[in-house]
Parts: sequence; structure tokens; C-alpha cells
Amino acid sequence: MVKRLTRSRQQRMLAGVCGGIAEYSNVDPTLVRLIWAFATIFPPTFFVGLFGYLLCWLIIPEEHAPAL
Repeated sequence: MVKRLTRSRQQRMLAGVCGGIAEYSNVDPTLVRLIWAFATIFPPTFFVGLFGYLLCWLIIPEEHAPAL
């Protein structure tokens, strides 16, 4: 089975981007969120963090709901 990067439905706080990256990388979603927050807080990387998240929200597909 091929591993794909998708936005998470279970580890979602806003759009599931950080949760999806964490699931794909096998790391804790809180760690990914903290790194992304620090990238967005500091002035030199503010726009990279903000627009990067929005761009990922638009590009990364949402994972499919599990079949019942």
C-alpha cells in the first residue's frame, strides 16, 4: 500500500494539515503544530508559515472517510 500525504480527520484542529503531516511522518501532531507555530510567530518567517499553511490546506487532499 502506498503511503500518501492527506489532511487528517482524526488529528484535526483547524484544517488537519499538521495532523496529516504528523501521521505521514509518524511523529506526534503536537510537535508538528509547535514547529509550525514557531515558524509563524517569528517576523522573518511569518508569511512563510501563514501562507504555507493556507497553501497546504488547498493542495493536500483530505483523507477519505473509513468504509463502514
